Amino acid sequence: MASVLCSDPLSLSIATIILLTISSFILYGHLYQTLRLQQREPEPEIDLNFLEPTILAKNLVSALPESVILPYQMRDFKQALNAYWAQQECEVIPACVVRPRSAQELNTAVTILKQEYIEQERTQGTQRETAGGIFAVRGGGHSPIPCAASIKQGAVVDLRLLNGVTPSEDGKSVVVGGGANWMDVSKVLDEKGLAVVGGRNAAVGVGGLTLGGGISFFTPRFGLVCSNVLSYEIVLADGSITTASANTNPDLWRALKGGSNNFGIVSSFTLKSFPCTEIWSGFLYLPAFQTTKVLAAFHDTIDTMHTTDFSFGAGPLLSFSYIPKINLQVIAVNLVSTEVAKNPKKWPVCWKESSFAPLWRYWSTCKVRSLTNATDELNALNPPGRRQTFGTVTIQNEPATIAAAHFAYSDAFASLRRANPKGMVWTIVFQPFLPTWVRKGDGNPLGLHDAKEALVIVSFTVNWDEQGDDELVKRTTRLTLEKIESYATANNTGHKYRYLNYCNEWQKPFQSYGEKNWQFLKNTSKKYDPDGLFQRGCVGGFKLDVDNEA
Repeated sequence: MASVLCSDPLSLSIATIILLTISSFILYGHLYQTLRLQQREPEPEIDLNFLEPTILAKNLVSALPESVILPYQMRDFKQALNAYWAQQECEVIPACVVRPRSAQELNTAVTILKQEYIEQERTQGTQRETAGGIFAVRGGGHSPIPCAASIKQGAVVDLRLLNGVTPSEDGKSVVVGGGANWMDVSKVLDEKGLAVVGGRNAAVGVGGLTLGGGISFFTPRFGLVCSNVLSYEIVLADGSITTASANTNPDLWRALKGGSNNFGIVSSFTLKSFPCTEIWSGFLYLPAFQTTKVLAAFHDTIDTMHTTDFSFGAGPLLSFSYIPKINLQVIAVNLVSTEVAKNPKKWPVCWKESSFAPLWRYWSTCKVRSLTNATDELNALNPPGRRQTFGTVTIQNEPATIAAAHFAYSDAFASLRRANPKGMVWTIVFQPFLPTWVRKGDGNPLGLHDAKEALVIVSFTVNWDEQGDDELVKRTTRLTLEKIESYATANNTGHKYRYLNYCNEWQKPFQSYGEKNWQFLKNTSKKYDPDGLFQRGCVGGFKLDVDNEA
């Protein structure tokens, strides 16, 4: 096993300096976040023009007096705003926040929203397509897209009180509230010795991840998160509470497996569960001079995963991060095995025999741990309170294309370094996405069941401090993704699929599912939401471009 320890004094000194530099940065990051949390948050900037409750807000308060927060309730209102992951979302000021405590209260809220929507449709007439929505739905609030889960001067339906986690007596399923996050789930299930095919980041919401497809530590064994949902309890556009399962509303059940928030508001998910006590997981941290070897190891590992039984190994999630503040590049590789070796101090066979094992590195955090601990480690690497953006492209597992993606990333940070956005961390992530994974579990409309080649999801996750840098960072991210896509297209090594949960607002994930699946989602939307409440009345998410004109 590679180690930073060596007998040469000069090498040891250099390694020590590097470790101290990295450790200082990590310590700085933790202190920075701690200080942010300890500081008194500024009062949100409330537009006085709508401090007086809107008609919609008044109607919601009248029906749900204990479940609606208005701007003048400054403490609660501020807490609701500051609970988003990305700072951009915290800056969007709604007219009210509705926090239903049950599916019945959610039913009441949707009924009122539908009435307001119909009235606006009637009064706006032919101009309705250019009018904004009236509400947004918030689950975990972990998207960086402004108004993904909030709305200016509208109503935010905040599901976070619907966060119950109830395992079945036989341990084969668990009912999870639509507003829970994955930390809520793992804390309960860890105590029961159970797990579900769920998110890898503790702070991410169950609803958004699951409705967008969802990749899990357990995906190589059982398939995508969406393909392991037994049933959905959903409030439809007419306010009715219904179930979608393989036997009840099966078309809706299938549409929800990647169709996002286009059909209703899911109040709870019933997920398949299975025995699990601990997993082996962690990160390898490597210096930038290992880039060529790390990229080769990534490609070779995916080839192995694609051609052999690698179902207990999850990852590798390979990330390259550049921090201009200290002019430092760091490579991090997340490795997971959902099967623990007999000797927990040893690496699982799937990773011990991989090309990553012999690489020289700063250190490793890989160890046997609870699922809660593993998901919390990923969350700690990108905590809330900063400006964020991301985007994605899918390529084949082809060495030159992977290298071209990394080159585009490097070329972009060279230009960003000159502009020097304050507090920026510029990160590209590579992760495998195999066709065998998609075919496990229940069917879905993602359009990948005929895929044969091993795929790589390339994504950017970028954070920075100041609003004045928003345009530069977002533009650079988009241009870099387009360069990668252009290279892959020119060399016939790209793929049309776009993973919805990593898409930016300018991307079109549903078109990437293929025309047949896209049309299926449109037809399902028309059936269950004929007036288009969740197409035009609900902002946020990606819409289906459904024409609901009579």
